[in-house]
Amino acid sequence: MAKKIDPNELTVEEKLHALYELQQVDSKIDELRVLQGELPQEVKDMADIVEGLKTRLSNIEDDIKSCETHLSERRVEMQNAEQAILRYRDQQENVRNNREYDNLSKEIEFQQLSIELAQKKIKEFTSLLETRTADKARTISEIEEKTIELNQKRAELNDILLETKEQTETLVLRANKLELGIDERLLAAFKRIRKNARNGLAVVTVDRDACGGCHNKIPAQRQLDIRQRKKIIPCEYCGRILVDKELAESVKPVKVK
Repeated sequence: MAKKIDPNELTVEEKLHALYELQQVDSKIDELRVLQGELPQEVKDMADIVEGLKTRLSNIEDDIKSCETHLSERRVEMQNAEQAILRYRDQQENVRNNREYDNLSKEIEFQQLSIELAQKKIKEFTSLLETRTADKARTISEIEEKTIELNQKRAELNDILLETKEQTETLVLRANKLELGIDERLLAAFKRIRKNARNGLAVVTVDRDACGGCHNKIPAQRQLDIRQRKKIIPCEYCGRILVDKELAESVKPVKVK
């Protein structure tokens, strides 16, 4: 069984080789993820829209139930008032004096006002019910439309994920294996630079006397130090780790089936 290599025992050249190879693998993973484009975010946004519409529909349905309850209560109030009026009018026929008649007349007048108020409320709630019912139909239609669009985008994303799943998994395993051979501090620096770099490049070559990341000129003496591979040298402008072309060419190209 081969002895496990301690990352701290590697030479600077071996560390640079491992870092550049890891960069190539990570860049390939980035390429596969780029194939997804904006779809993951579009799927998330569309799912949020559908959930928002469902919440709106629930609120509309609550409003409809509330309107129906109010309408039912106002109709009962009207019915009770109408019955009370009939009862008071019957009583008026048997009154003993004008005072009793006047009192019953006031009761009848009060019930008539109650009916008018109930009718006004019924008209208002009927109008609101019609509006919210139309809102419900429109929202249901929107949910159906957006759900179809969401399902289409999900299917498209799933197709891409299925196409690249095996390749991505192979590359991730390879990247994990490479990371085990890089000391923690150097790996942490690599990941930090990669995260902050617009194109995800943390390790670049010296190309035409310039940094392969930011394209700023690199002094001749610094280029010589890079070629000697005696220490890790970052670009003084962008902070990316620099390697010479010969080292980069010694790393096997990343190929996945």
